Order: sequence, then C-alpha cells, then structure tokens
Amino acid sequence: MKQIVHVVDDDQAVLDSIGFMLSSVGIDSQRYTNARQFLDAYDDNPGCLILDVRMPGMSGLELQQEINQRHCPELSIIFISGHADIPMAVAALKAGATDFLTKPFREQDLLDRVQHALQHNEQQHQSQEQQQAVLKKIESLTDRERQVMAMVAAGKANKVIAIDLNISTRTVELHRANVMHKMQVRSLAELVKALYSAGYLDDD
Repeated sequence: MKQIVHVVDDDQAVLDSIGFMLSSVGIDSQRYTNARQFLDAYDDNPGCLILDVRMPGMSGLELQQEINQRHCPELSIIFISGHADIPMAVAALKAGATDFLTKPFREQDLLDRVQHALQHNEQQHQSQEQQQAVLKKIESLTDRERQVMAMVAAGKANKVIAIDLNISTRTVELHRANVMHKMQVRSLAELVKALYSAGYLDDD
C-alpha cells in the first residue's frame, strides 16, 4: 500500500522545511498552500495529512470536518499550530485527529508522529484485507456448512450438532471437514480466531 503525506500550510517556509525532512527519510509528500487546493487534488489515497490550524479561507478545523464527511479512514491528521490553544487542540482530537503539535516543534517529534500514523494505517489496511479474505471464504460455504461452522465455533460436539440438525454424526463430520478445508484452518482455535477477526462472531 503506497501512502503519501500531504502538508497543508500557508507558510511556504514551513512547507519547504517539512517536505525536505520527509524526503530525507524516503517519505513521499505533496504540499499545498491552502485547504481548497488540497481538496481539489486529493483522490482518497491513504496516508497522513499535516495540517495547519489557522489559514486564510478554510481553516484547518473546517478542512478536518470536510474530510470526516468524505469518510477517509486511512488519512490520519496531524495538526500543527503557532498558538497553544488547548480548546482548539481538544476539538481537533475529539474529531479524530491523530496528534496536535505547537510551533515551533522538533522535526524529529513530527517525524515520529508521521511514521507512527503511517504504520497504524498499514496495520489497519492489512487487518481489513484479512477480514475481507475470511468473509470471502465464508461465502464459499454452503448454508449447511455455515450452520455446522457456527455450532462448532460455539463449542458444540458433533453428536449434539447431529441431533440439533437432525442429521447423522458422520454427515456432521463431513461438513466439519469441508469447513476446515474451505476456511483454510487446521484447528478449532484457528477457525474461531479467523471468525472473530472478520466480525463474524460476537465477543459476548
């Protein structure tokens, strides 16, 4: 998954400084001098947004609201501000921002937060891919296999499943074997773990 760091700040010197810092560690970035410029160019790709709070026209907080309305879960927002405004920071974090740094800040502090945000996005992306893979496997099961799988995951013995479904124990064993094969798991523990990871089983 290719991620890009977007930097939005009306101060060209700040843009240049952050852009140089990111490129020095091999992180791709794009820079914008205002919020509207960013919105016109952004194509929903995953990454991180370093965002100034106070800018002419649309403010950083207003841009955050616009992004939230677009539902961009893989775009982490790190605010930077020249003013130590605690209520503003709280509002930004409550609205989903990853972090809030006050200028001047150490470049390493910002870099650490960017790298953490990108790593978090990568983990989220991998988790979603794994979830989709499990759901696709579940779709390959027959209705009866899904029934048996749910009962097996609930801890029911083959004999009990056979009675509940009014089928033979041998048929339950065959369905169970098919489930394990199609779900590509080798044990009950692996099956349950996969189902939980895909949200197929409730925690309760």
